[in-house]
Amino acid sequence: MNNKITYHKEGDYFIPNLYLPEQPDGHIGKYGRLRLKYLKDFNKGLYAELLMDGSLKQHLLDIDGCTNERVHVIIKQFAESENVNEYLKEHHQMEWVQAMNNIKNRAEEIVLNEIIYV
Repeated sequence: MNNKITYHKEGDYFIPNLYLPEQPDGHIGKYGRLRLKYLKDFNKGLYAELLMDGSLKQHLLDIDGCTNERVHVIIKQFAESENVNEYLKEHHQMEWVQAMNNIKNRAEEIVLNEIIYV
C-alpha cells in the first residue's frame, strides 16, 4: 500500500490530491443496514477499519447477500420439517400465514445471532 500523498498548488496553498476508492454497485438491504448499525454502535474498531480501507460497502453487501440466502434456506427447511406446504396454503390460508410468519421470525432471529451481531 502506497501512502505517499501528492499535492498541487492553488495560489499560495498546497492542496492534497485526495480521492475516494471506487465503491461497488449494489443496494444495501435490510440486513446490511442492521449490520452497519451494529458496527457503529458496538464494534467501532472494525467499523473504522472498514471505513478507512474503503471496504465498508462491500462488507455490507456481502453480509446482506449471505444473510438473505441463509434466511431463505432456513425458511425452506423449517417449512418442510413442519409440513407447511401448498396444500395447507390452499385449504387453510390463515394457518399457513401464521405458520410462515412464525417460521420467518425464527429464521431471522437465527441469522441475526449467527451473522449480523458477531
